[in-house]
Amino acid sequence: QVLLVESGGGLLPAGGSLRLSCAASGRPFTSYSMAWFRQAPGREREFVAAIRGNGTQYYSDSAKGRFIISRDDNQNTAQLQLQMNSLKPEDTAVYYCATERDWLILTPSSANLYSFWGQGTQVTVSS
Repeated sequence: QVLLVESGGGLLPAGGSLRLSCAASGRPFTSYSMAWFRQAPGREREFVAAIRGNGTQYYSDSAKGRFIISRDDNQNTAQLQLQMNSLKPEDTAVYYCATERDWLILTPSSANLYSFWGQGTQVTVSS
């Protein structure tokens, strides 16, 4: 069974940096895409960044140049991270990690392609 647990969220002022982590367990993830999505109150869940098993990275326009996604795979676990810099109040949201087999992720930004999700971690950026 796949388990995803996010951590690292918090409250910080605009311009600050934060590093989110997602601990994945339950199977080898080397052939899985892993991604970060976020959802602000009253808004739909939106794509932030994704990384395939081979390391190919994808970013939303809002994340490009400010956020960096990375992963560290071990035998039956993986650690997904999101380094967020130059944070803005509009980055405030619950951040979720997600994963799915690489071959099923034709479009890394499509949330409905991912079967496995974490519970989320809150990021609040004050102005």
